[in-house]
Amino acid sequence: MRRSARERRKFERAEVRRFTRRARNRKIGLASLAGVLATLIGLVFTAVYSPILSLRTISIDGTSRINAVDVESAVSGQLGTPLALLDYDAITQDLTVFPLIRSYVTEIVPPDTLLIHITERQPVGSVKVGEMYNLVDPAGIVVEQSAERIAGVPVLDLPDGDLTGAAFTSMVAVLLALPPEMLAQVDSVTARTQDDVSLVLTGVGQGVTWGSADDSVTKANLLAQLIRLTDPTQPGVFDVSAPGNGVFRPS
Repeated sequence: MRRSARERRKFERAEVRRFTRRARNRKIGLASLAGVLATLIGLVFTAVYSPILSLRTISIDGTSRINAVDVESAVSGQLGTPLALLDYDAITQDLTVFPLIRSYVTEIVPPDTLLIHITERQPVGSVKVGEMYNLVDPAGIVVEQSAERIAGVPVLDLPDGDLTGAAFTSMVAVLLALPPEMLAQVDSVTARTQDDVSLVLTGVGQGVTWGSADDSVTKANLLAQLIRLTDPTQPGVFDVSAPGNGVFRPS
């Protein structure tokens, strides 16, 4: 019985030591986890609020018609702000004063730089308004104005000057469907409705009866074939309004 009692006490002391060891290990583990979390919170706090990672430089690219210095000045209110706290809604609002910006993308370059990659509106043609020529993009936004005809872009002949109507939309769709080498040959575009687009080419002024903007890619390929088969000095009209049956009519 005495031996049994000693064995029981020995077993109980071992159990107490094992329990307290588990408790100590659990406390050590919790303390370590708390330390790691505290370190992470400190790092995040440093990354967000540290002046080391505040915005000091704004760089603009992609501009040709827009003054990059003006864009930098417009968003300069963000300077000194930690990179993680930049106000992108405010940047968007600041850039709305530039109608020639079609879109933009921002890029953070640690430790202190914001890059703004700008895509400008690209002209598709010019519209004569009074004595001025307005260079417009596919959305009808005026990109540039000039007292002289602007070289390298076709004149868009719109009887009512409506840059939001169906006629303008069809003209733009036709021009965008043309490959660059063919687009360079277009002197002017005319449309009274969405279904009667016609072109005049440079050179001797050969015309193109296009019709609607439907099947414009097919029509553009057909026109290219007809041009290759036709004497460039021969006046006349290409008719591709029926994309399966193009023809050139000399005049």
